[in-house]
Amino acid sequence: MLKVTGVSTFYDNIQALKEINLEVEQGSIVTILGANGAGKTTTMKTIAGLLKARTGKIEFLGEDVTKLRPDQLLRKGLALVPEGRGILSNMTVLENLEMGAYHRKDSGVAADLEMVMERFPILRERKAQLGGTMSGGQQQMLSIARAIMSKPKLLLLDEPSMGLAPLIVAEIFKIIKEISESGTTVLLVEQNARQALRIADYGYVLESGRVVTNGPAQELLSDERIKAAYLGY
Repeated sequence: MLKVTGVSTFYDNIQALKEINLEVEQGSIVTILGANGAGKTTTMKTIAGLLKARTGKIEFLGEDVTKLRPDQLLRKGLALVPEGRGILSNMTVLENLEMGAYHRKDSGVAADLEMVMERFPILRERKAQLGGTMSGGQQQMLSIARAIMSKPKLLLLDEPSMGLAPLIVAEIFKIIKEISESGTTVLLVEQNARQALRIADYGYVLESGRVVTNGPAQELLSDERIKAAYLGY
């Protein structure tokens, strides 16, 4: 579904990504692991069109999308849930969800709104509440639900568990698994490496803007070097 080939991304003259290669198979959960500053968020922003690759190619569903804008990518079915959630603080929960579907012209928006309300009951309870007044966990659920309203084929999740209490983290990972099982492909950046590898099919490890290792998630979970560097044992 997604193929990133030889992509390098810069911030002015500082090279953040160094010819990275990665692939995401349709129907899978793929996770990108790495320490702070490894290039994980830069990778997601480059795939989503928020940053432009200086070299290399990004293909989505067989089409070269390297130069497309974020709104064009969204219409093709690629949605990003950004680090920090990025909800619209001064809009209600319902308005945030409606904004997720702003580009859609099909007749299924109302049904999808009902579907996300069922999947995230707290959003139904709080639909008239301003997004900025919700707890961190509720905002993360709203951010994911808003992205689902765009009807994505590929969902990019950047650090969805950051700053959340352990019980909420478990709930978020359960939701990610359910989203995958319902047919949406997921690319996940996550510092909680153990949790990410438990639900993922495949993983990539970034260090200093390079992919240093990759493989099936279960193999990475049992890799001694990965365990020492990222899993804490």
